[in-house]
Amino acid sequence: MFTGIVAAVGAITHLESLGPDAGLRVHVDAPALGLSDVAPGDSIAVQGACMTVVAVEGGGFDFDVSGETLARTVGLDGRGPVNLEKAMRLTDRVGGHLVSGHIDGVGTVTRFQPVAESWTLDVKAPLSFARYLVFKGSVTLNGVSLTINRVTDVPEGCVLSVNLIPHTLAVTTLKALVPGAGVNLEVDMIARYLDRMRAVDTAASQVEQKPGLLST
Repeated sequence: MFTGIVAAVGAITHLESLGPDAGLRVHVDAPALGLSDVAPGDSIAVQGACMTVVAVEGGGFDFDVSGETLARTVGLDGRGPVNLEKAMRLTDRVGGHLVSGHIDGVGTVTRFQPVAESWTLDVKAPLSFARYLVFKGSVTLNGVSLTINRVTDVPEGCVLSVNLIPHTLAVTTLKALVPGAGVNLEVDMIARYLDRMRAVDTAASQVEQKPGLLST
C-alpha cells in the first residue's frame, strides 16, 4: 500500500529480457530514495506500479516486470526518470490517499500548460474509468496522488483536469509530460469498492424480486 506522495525520482538505467514474452528485469538507480531499509521482497511503486524488489545493490535496485504489466502500463520498458515510493508503514501519515499500486490503465495527456503560478494537466481516461472519477475526488497519475478539479465527459471516456503546483513539478517526473503522452492511471480504491457494492446490491435486489430464480 502507498500514499501517492513521491519520495524520490530515480532512473531506469538497464533492462534485461527474461525471455520471449516473459517480461523484463529492470534496474533503477535510486540514490535519493534511501535503500538501507529495503530488501528483496519489499515493494516499491515505480511510476505508480507496485513492483517487488528482487535485488538491492549500492544505490539501486532491480525488479522483474511481466509482459502483462508492460502491456497495461507506460514508463517501465525504457530508460529514463521514474517516480519512486516505498510501501507505507501502518504508522505513516497518509499525505495523499490510499494507493494500491495496481494500475487500472493508461490515460492520455490532452493539455499541459501554465496557469498563473501553477500548471493545468488534462488527461483523457478510458470510458471504463469515467464512473470512478469525480470533482474533488482522488486519482493517481504516474504514482502521484492528485485532486481532480474538473471532469468532462467526452465520447469514449472523460477528461480529468488537475492542478500541479511548482513543488509537485520539481519533485516528480510529471514536468516532462507533453500532449499525447501516456500516464499510468489508478482510480480511488474506495470508489471501486462502492461501485462493486452497489452493483451486487442491485443484482441481489433483482433476484429477490424473482424468487423463482433461486429455486433448485
